[in-house]
Amino acid sequence: MQAILVEDEAPLRLATTQTLELGGFTVHAYASAEQAQGALDAAFDGVIVSDVRLPGRSGLDLLAQVVALDAELPMIMVTGHGDVAMAVGAMRAGAYDFIEKPFGAERLMDAVRRAQERRTLVLENRRLKTAWALHPDTPQLVGRSDAIERLKVLVRNIAPAGVDILIHGQTGTGKEVVARLIHAASARKGNFVAINCGALPESVFESEMFGHEAGAFTGAHKRRIGKLEYANGGTLFLDEIESMPMALQVKLLRVLQERQLERLGGNEAIAVNFRIIAASKADLLELSKEGRFREDLYYRIGVATIDLPRLNERRDDIALLMAHFTQDAAQRYGRAAPQWSSEQMRQWQAAEWPGNVRELRNFAERLVLGIVATAAPASVAAPLAGAALSLPQQLDAYERELISRKLDAVDGNVATAADQLGVPRKTLYDKLKKYQLAPGRKM
Repeated sequence: MQAILVEDEAPLRLATTQTLELGGFTVHAYASAEQAQGALDAAFDGVIVSDVRLPGRSGLDLLAQVVALDAELPMIMVTGHGDVAMAVGAMRAGAYDFIEKPFGAERLMDAVRRAQERRTLVLENRRLKTAWALHPDTPQLVGRSDAIERLKVLVRNIAPAGVDILIHGQTGTGKEVVARLIHAASARKGNFVAINCGALPESVFESEMFGHEAGAFTGAHKRRIGKLEYANGGTLFLDEIESMPMALQVKLLRVLQERQLERLGGNEAIAVNFRIIAASKADLLELSKEGRFREDLYYRIGVATIDLPRLNERRDDIALLMAHFTQDAAQRYGRAAPQWSSEQMRQWQAAEWPGNVRELRNFAERLVLGIVATAAPASVAAPLAGAALSLPQQLDAYERELISRKLDAVDGNVATAADQLGVPRKTLYDKLKKYQLAPGRKM
């Protein structure tokens, strides 16, 4: 974290520098606006603290230069007693905040930390927008925590290698996002084919995976290409692989060993070349010891393994994730992105998130829709009284909330969610489409 300090009084400049350094900032201190202007850069990732009254060019002159350079570069103005009107003018001109002399260390650090949070969010969102513009179909790993930075390096290193991969992580940690990133960063030009093994009934599993010839079984009126064949030249993502029936595990293992398959009802051996990325929230090795997962398949798909961190292990990323999700939701729903205080963010960073990033994303969407109190991330919230929504909109929003939480509770299994909600599966799928909910997409 960096800070530019502009203060002409040497004792105050020294004291303020020490306060900022004790708060973890690297300080670049200057005695005048003329000296500081050479350090200004639109890519500067820190905060500017400047006195208003300076010899030569004033702090307001420096503010005008900062705003022209980057209107979202936070500048905190320090004013003397009686300069409140001047401070208000500075805020209107684009200053982030103002502090009146004499000020305490806590007041200064609170303002600077809030400004730093805002600057970090602004730069990260710019980076994400640039990345999305260049690769609109590629998901992004949002975050700057040590855990996510290590994950980014691992993805870059492992993607070109072409080995099969096992991703392990709790529900909502982003297993499919990581799988899609690996596919996008690999040399494979084929399709990314995702299968949620926990959502497929066992009766259709084999046909979905291997395809079938016409007449292979009752109702098979024409040839159908299976997921394995469709993934040829690309990546096959098997989510919740621990739910795959044992009989299918044997057949999948044979395909991986021989790199060829046969459609149901067919005799022709079809060559396939795809990369497998499997994902599981369970310990597959432990399941294999219990006889509930094939040990040979575990070692075959786990050439490389990736363990995804829980959201509680990357709390520093919550602010970035909230900004990303609320802006995305605001754009989709045509709403204004909500604002929050530092205290609210501290509450969210201290909260438990059993649904991990997916739960945080759903919470952010509820904030945008105005159907949840901003300080209650873990509670099921009824529509807010006085929310700017019509009755049908509030009912839709509440229904979306209930469906979203039910999907979180059953790990995205639509069949189970439909049974527990007491609605036909077709009805639930229609509502998922209506509310833009995607249970198969893991965050």
